[in-house]
Amino acid sequence: MSPGLRVGTGWDARPGVPDLNRSALEVAPLLLGCVLRTPDAAVRIVEVEAYDGALDPASHAFRGPTRRNAVMFGPPGFLYVYSLHGHSCLNVACREPGVASAVLLRAGEVIEGLDAVRARRPGVSDAALARGPGNLCRALGITLADNGADLAGPRARLEAGSPPLALASGPRVNVSSAGGREWRFWDADSASVSAFKRHPRAVD
Repeated sequence: MSPGLRVGTGWDARPGVPDLNRSALEVAPLLLGCVLRTPDAAVRIVEVEAYDGALDPASHAFRGPTRRNAVMFGPPGFLYVYSLHGHSCLNVACREPGVASAVLLRAGEVIEGLDAVRARRPGVSDAALARGPGNLCRALGITLADNGADLAGPRARLEAGSPPLALASGPRVNVSSAGGREWRFWDADSASVSAFKRHPRAVD
């Protein structure tokens, strides 16, 4: 966790933004349509996955707290950022302090800062700029240094947006343990949602 980050004590709900003092499974679909803003760009969230700590063998927190997953154990309203195959992935920590739960942000539609995002993702179609967890982080300029960043700003800010008109759900992408749980949610009308891929060794 970077110095100076994660200094708040809990999540103060704002109009149009979900109450994060609940489980990831409750929060995840409510994050669709919300806006995640960084200093030079913003995306409308269109795809998420829920990970429910000790109740979920696919969660990084399933076996308890570690230095890596500490942000997942609260307080809610902070970014949990981790590295996977050299790519940063970002999550929204939720639930009360001491209980791990987080929502992985899988995809977004760029709504502000398009030039800055294109510079970070050259040669990519606008619909694909923030499609997939790693690409979403690159589009927003989020790195491991942002682990523990407060979602009330200034490094990242969660804001109200436009909820989807059509909500869809299904299994999480490329998850081996608990691979059949339909804990992925997406805006069915968005062209920025990633393709589903089932893990070859998935166990439901």
